[in-house]
Amino acid sequence: MMNKTVKWILWIAGFVFLILYPKLFGIYYSNVFVTFAIFALYATSYNLLLGYTGLLSFGHAMFFGTGAYGTALALTHISGFPLIPALLAGVLAAIVLALILCPIMVRVGGTAFAMLHLAFGSLLYVLTLKLRHITGGEDGIGGFDIPPFSIPGIVSFDMTDPLQFFYFAMAVLVGSIWVLWFFTKTPFGQIMIAVRDNAKRVDYLGFRVPQTKAVIYVFSGAFCGVAGSVYALFQNLITAEDGYHVMTSFAPIMMTMVGGIGSFFGPIFGSAIFGILEELTTRYTERVELVFGLVLVLVIMFAPMGFVGTVKIIKAKWFTRQGV
Repeated sequence: MMNKTVKWILWIAGFVFLILYPKLFGIYYSNVFVTFAIFALYATSYNLLLGYTGLLSFGHAMFFGTGAYGTALALTHISGFPLIPALLAGVLAAIVLALILCPIMVRVGGTAFAMLHLAFGSLLYVLTLKLRHITGGEDGIGGFDIPPFSIPGIVSFDMTDPLQFFYFAMAVLVGSIWVLWFFTKTPFGQIMIAVRDNAKRVDYLGFRVPQTKAVIYVFSGAFCGVAGSVYALFQNLITAEDGYHVMTSFAPIMMTMVGGIGSFFGPIFGSAIFGILEELTTRYTERVELVFGLVLVLVIMFAPMGFVGTVKIIKAKWFTRQGV
């Protein structure tokens, strides 16, 4: 009973913290927090594949970029398009891409799975640069109008106001992370872990492994699309570099490994760690990628379980010494 009470207190404290955050830290750090939350959702949705299902992808930016471009194209070409349908347009675009690719991807694993994603991701990156009349090429798509979030006849919020966009983005991103967390707690979430640990046994028990992977794949791609769509709205710009570049694909891998593979909250901690590192590093140097690489090497060498795993080990040793 006490554990449930503590959890409720933590949830309420987190909710209050998000409400007060812009008042406490100002607009600049509110924008930094939105960026962190976008990549936290991106990395968490990616972790459904890597951490929970054991599938390493080198091209998951496909879904992030497709979600962003789907929303940007909808707002650019459809006059007066509402905010929520524009967001859903990006998510739908990511889902369609996942549905197209999953018949191929769910039948392979290991190196083949990783390299096929790298190939398709590179293909989309090149196509985005070449199809200038659609994607804007290297310039990308930007300057589109951000519609208000409105309930007709009841209320309307101006999304060009950073404060109001902060609350909208937090509602979408935190809500999406909660849905992913709930998904991992369902019986299907246990099947994901079983597929990772022993796919042959799962098949023997009567579960169709390729179809199971397909559901996970589409689910992961959809929420990557949510992150990309919010990113496009937040930046009011999306380019091939931000959407499909190989470094955008490697970002959730690094966040997941630094935060802790297999832990749901690991990628969130990893995103926070990289966000803080980037904020501190850019004050002194432009070699941000070099710092990220060094941190990743140090984690792999000395803390392979990531931040969450290291905390668990320290906690276990502490309780052992205390005789608990």
